[in-house]
Amino acid sequence: MLIPMTAAVLAKRADVPLFTVRYYTRIGLLKPSRDLRNGYRIYGASDKDRLRFITAAKELGFTLAEIEEILDHAAHSQTPCPMVRDVVEKRIEENKQKIRELKRLQKRLESAAEIWKGMKDSIPDGHSVCRLIESFAGENAGA
Repeated sequence: MLIPMTAAVLAKRADVPLFTVRYYTRIGLLKPSRDLRNGYRIYGASDKDRLRFITAAKELGFTLAEIEEILDHAAHSQTPCPMVRDVVEKRIEENKQKIRELKRLQKRLESAAEIWKGMKDSIPDGHSVCRLIESFAGENAGA
């Protein structure tokens, strides 16, 4: 049985903000029907399922464009699974690289904080903006 819902009801039942439902509708990820009596958008149980799928995919890091492609595959009775696996494998490698970069940044920040503990504050003088950053940049120019 079709239980028609407004955007507000769908948002509440799917536990997402109303603007999310409206945005996904505007970009075509959700495709509600229209109530012929008043022109309101009407969402059904399949829209709720679709919205939950979109939310789950976003939680895994998929972009809306990727989600749209996945949904398009499914709409054409094609399995999106190979594409999903490829995206996830690519994301894993990207995340590993970001983690390595963040670890390097963390070490630089910790090193800077340690060096700066013994330095006095200075006032910009036209040649220097912040002696802390400038001293660290000079000491670590090759790093």
